[in-house]
Amino acid sequence: MDTAAAAAHVLVFPWPRQGHINCMLQLATALAGADVHVTFLHTEHNLRHLAHASTASYPRLRFLSIPDGLPDDHPRALATATGAYRSLLTSLSTAAGSPPGRASSDDAVSGFPPVTCVVADILLPWAGDIAEDLGVPALAFCASSACSFLAVLSVPKLLELGELPFPAGGDLDEPVRGVPGMESILRRRDLPSWCRRRHGDTIDPLLQRFADLTAHSCKARALVLNTAAALERSALAHAIGPLHATSPSPSAATSLWREDDGCLAWLDAQADRSVVYLSLGSLAVVSHDRFTEFLSGLVGAGRPFLWVLQPDMVDAGQDAALREAIDAAGTAKARVVPWALQRDVLGHRAVGWFLTVDAQGR
Repeated sequence: MDTAAAAAHVLVFPWPRQGHINCMLQLATALAGADVHVTFLHTEHNLRHLAHASTASYPRLRFLSIPDGLPDDHPRALATATGAYRSLLTSLSTAAGSPPGRASSDDAVSGFPPVTCVVADILLPWAGDIAEDLGVPALAFCASSACSFLAVLSVPKLLELGELPFPAGGDLDEPVRGVPGMESILRRRDLPSWCRRRHGDTIDPLLQRFADLTAHSCKARALVLNTAAALERSALAHAIGPLHATSPSPSAATSLWREDDGCLAWLDAQADRSVVYLSLGSLAVVSHDRFTEFLSGLVGAGRPFLWVLQPDMVDAGQDAALREAIDAAGTAKARVVPWALQRDVLGHRAVGWFLTVDAQGR
C-alpha cells in the first residue's frame, strides 16, 4: 500500500443534483481505489433518498451528509430549474457551515486521517474558499465539458465583442467569435439557452451568475474537467476523464433513484433501432401541458419508447403524471421508469433515437 496515499483524505462535495453526483462519485471511487481516504458529501435530503447507499467495495470511501437548509417537502428540482439556484446556494452555504471542518470532526471515530484536500463543484465556490481558509488545497470540479467551461468563461469577452446578447430574431447559425479553440465551429445555437434571453440590453442574470462562478473557479489550486483530450484537444491542455470509464464504481451508491431493473430486458425484446429514448436530465421541470404534449407526440409516433420520468419533474404532480404516462403508453410498446442506467441504454442495439431538453423544459 502507498503510505502517502493512505494518509491523504479528500473531501468531495458535489452540487446536489444527479448529473453532478454521478461524475464526482466516479472521481471519488477512482481515488478510493488508489487507497486514498475519501469523504463524499451528500445533503441530508439526498442521502435519505439514495438508492442502496453502500460503500462495501471501497472501505476507504464514506458518505457524510449536511443539511441544505430547505424543508423536506421543498420542490428542489423545480427550484433549481426555474432560476432559484441562488436561493438554494444561499441556503446550502448557510446550513452547511464548514464542510471540511465537519468531516474532520468525524475522522477520529471513523479512523480516517484529517482532511488534506477538498474537491468542490464549481457551483459551490464557498466550499473551496473554506478549504483554503482551513489551510488545505481546494480543487474545482466542472461537471460539464471543457468546451462548455470555456464558452461560459468567455462571456465577458463575448460581451466586449458584441457577440452577446443575441439580437432578437437573429440567425442562430451565425458563428460566434471569441471562444478560444472554437472559432471555426461554435454557433449561436450551440451556446446555452440563457444566451437567447435578453433583459433589456443585458444578458440573462442566470448566465451572468454562471459566468461569475466559472471565473471564480480559476482561483482554485487546480481545475478538474469531466472530459477527454481525444474529444476536446483544442479546448484543453490537461484533463481527467472520461470519469464514467476510469474504474468500476459501486453502482448502487451513485443514483438518487432506484434504477429500473427491467429496462435492458425490455429493450432486448425490441427490434434494432426501433426505440425512442426520452430523458430530460435531472434538472428539467416541465409543466403538465408540456408533459402532455411530449406524451401525445410519443404515443402518436407509433414507435416503442422508453421514458425516464424522474420524481418532481412534472410540476402538476409526479404520481398523477406517471399514471397518465403509463396508461397512455400501455405495456407492450413503451416503458416509463423513474431512472435507468443511461450509458447501458444508449449503447443498446434497440435504441434508435434520443430526445432531450434543457433545464427549462424546452
